Amino acid sequence: MITLHKHLLISLLLLGSATLHAQTKAPAYQIKGKVLDENQQELIYALVNLYQSKDSALVTGTLTNEQGEFNFLKALEGSYLIEVESMGYQKKFHGPFLVNTSHQMITITNIAMQPETKQLNAVTIFAKKPLIERKNGKVILNVASSTIASGNTAMEILSKAPGVTADNEGNFSLRGKAGVNIMIDGKLTYLSTAQLSHLLRATPGSSIQNIEIISNPTAKYDAAGTGGIININLKKNSSYGTNGNFQIGGGYGTFYKSDVGISLNHRSKKVNIFGNYNYGNNKEYEDLFVKRSTKAQESLTYFDQEAKQNYFKRNNTYKAGIDYYLNDHQIIGFMASGYVNNNKTTDLILTKIGAHPGTTDSTVLGDNPGKSTFRNQSYNLNYKAVLDTSGQEFNADIDYSRIKNTEQTTYQSQFTDANGTAFKSPLIFRNSTPAKINIFAAKLDYAYPFNPELKLETGLKSSYVNTDNDFQSAELQDNSWINDPTKSNRFTYKESINAAYAALHKTFEGGTNVQIGLRTELTHSEGNSITLQNLLKRSYLDFFPNFAINHSLSKDHDLGFSYSRRIDRPGYQSLNPFIYYADLYTLSQGNPALKPEYANALELTYGYQKKTNFALAYTKTKDVIATTLLTDTIKKTLLLYEQNLASRSTISFNINRPVVLTNWWSTNNDVTLYYSRFSSPELMGAPFKNGKTTFILNTTQTFLINKTLNAELAANYTSGQAYGTYIAKPIYGIDLGISKSFASERANLKFAINDVFNTREIKINSAIPLQDYRLSQKQESRIFRLTFNYNFGSTVIKPARERSNSSELEQNRVKSGN
Repeated sequence: MITLHKHLLISLLLLGSATLHAQTKAPAYQIKGKVLDENQQELIYALVNLYQSKDSALVTGTLTNEQGEFNFLKALEGSYLIEVESMGYQKKFHGPFLVNTSHQMITITNIAMQPETKQLNAVTIFAKKPLIERKNGKVILNVASSTIASGNTAMEILSKAPGVTADNEGNFSLRGKAGVNIMIDGKLTYLSTAQLSHLLRATPGSSIQNIEIISNPTAKYDAAGTGGIININLKKNSSYGTNGNFQIGGGYGTFYKSDVGISLNHRSKKVNIFGNYNYGNNKEYEDLFVKRSTKAQESLTYFDQEAKQNYFKRNNTYKAGIDYYLNDHQIIGFMASGYVNNNKTTDLILTKIGAHPGTTDSTVLGDNPGKSTFRNQSYNLNYKAVLDTSGQEFNADIDYSRIKNTEQTTYQSQFTDANGTAFKSPLIFRNSTPAKINIFAAKLDYAYPFNPELKLETGLKSSYVNTDNDFQSAELQDNSWINDPTKSNRFTYKESINAAYAALHKTFEGGTNVQIGLRTELTHSEGNSITLQNLLKRSYLDFFPNFAINHSLSKDHDLGFSYSRRIDRPGYQSLNPFIYYADLYTLSQGNPALKPEYANALELTYGYQKKTNFALAYTKTKDVIATTLLTDTIKKTLLLYEQNLASRSTISFNINRPVVLTNWWSTNNDVTLYYSRFSSPELMGAPFKNGKTTFILNTTQTFLINKTLNAELAANYTSGQAYGTYIAKPIYGIDLGISKSFASERANLKFAINDVFNTREIKINSAIPLQDYRLSQKQESRIFRLTFNYNFGSTVIKPARERSNSSELEQNRVKSGN
């Protein structure tokens, strides 16, 4: 009833505005502004009413656009008052203010809205930001509003985000498209898959504000990421005075989990000082089962492997910084952040080998303990200037990151025959993989509005990466470690990327917005395997256009179309041609011939009543970088080897729909159906094709029990999917949580159960007819968690500062040497 009333009111207001414009020839002036929500994010489709302040007579009204902006172009001379209202928020008033020849254009600074509480028929309804929103071409997952997110890590939350899937190595796909780049606070991480996985597992869910899923990024973003971009926005304190947050949590599945964190902030008129620290101490397990056969001439050898791995993880993450307000229009800031993660592993691998299925002729028992340390230190110097009231803005960022990783694994293998008698001496060797990475990046961004309907964004970015990976192998002989130069290798990699972009945003009458952009990137790289004396240099220049148009057909119907071209460069260590051992029969090797992959993506979107959203997308990727599992019939080993397949085609259809069932029960549902096909004219001596239709469902049920108590149930299901040279089986699970607030809502206690029925398990098998392997991986997933959170100090809200770090893409591709 409220929604219908609001739609009728909007229609009458717009009709009244048209009548007003038709009746007057007097000089017209402009009133514009921007509306934000309680987290300083753009609030779209809020109703903005313009009143005469002398008698509160309604003049006209409008809705905010996808940037949260409103604009009255033909106001007459006089004194006015602005009223803003939006479902779930308190009304907000601004004014009165004068419009005359001395004030021909009025720009109202950001209007911040606050959630409201309503009483309906003795049932109390408390407004809460929805779990999933769509804004400005993004799908936004409001993690801070989720009960289930408490106690989980960023990795666990991401793997269950709408349309997102993750493989057993931590590679993410979005609606069937691989090559997704992960950003944190709008900044690329420049980490390898392994290192990014460590970082995400060390980032507590309680520190995340929201997650933005961007399938077709604009030219302002780095071109890397053929599958799109996922941006993790961490919580920011925006209050004057001294304040902070403390959280502590514990959990238990098969083993213990614990985490604790604190954030502090002090803000005055000129200075904002902030910092946070999080510590996690977790023990986890993973069971791995691999069955495969290898054909050599006319005989077959069968391998049956069982691996039980335990992980002991101690993660430390920190951030500290200062912002200094030079004046009302200029800010300069410095920030330091990083992590120190110490891990220990135990890995027991039993390999049964036989000439027939189910028979054992010999066994290899591996006991492979390991330890590792991952350290990262990053520094950011930034400057922001708002040059005038029309929106002209300048931003500058300089970043430096230093990464140091040390990993060491000891491989101890014992060999026995069918009777359990040792038939050869144990083999004991040790691999150490120290790696050093230095990353420097700088960027400049400038925005210039020619007028309220036309805006130019342009910028420059330069990045430089230098990696040094010194792989050392030694064998235990007579109780002494003897270096084996034939199994040791040093690999260095240097890369520089210089980029420039420009984008135009144009708003037309009738509710049409057009954005067109172009980004160009010049890449120079040099990979050098010093041990193998293999040097490879490359230079290439690429252009990445993008285009988007959105049109409001009516108040209930919105239509959009977008196109972008993007790139994924090989990970640094993927170019290293040296061989690494996972165990005696499982190896990995880099490929110096790897080329970047390029993708062209199209997307058509339709929105109904600002609630139901549809998206139809098609992506064509050439030179797809895919991990292939190749069998050596002589050594009877399995080699993990990255190659460029010819192409991948993906077509997807997505529906997202939030539904309010009752005053206390609401739900959000996200469904994706996609078909992905990989093809290559030649792979292992034969043409290769692998395609499959996949269905993904994410549904979240939220139950508002009373003012301070709510519950949440989330379920997700992904059917079988094709990826590169293998087929993944379906995976599914249910999560449950309950949250209780008290102490005037400063304190919160949350209890959650992940994977209630313990069903999440990754299973894959080969899509190549000549290969026979099946893999099953079961990580600890059913975990009970209890988390306590307390906010203390001042709560006088002021706008928070957004930063734009420039060095994240390069960190995203650093390899840890695994």
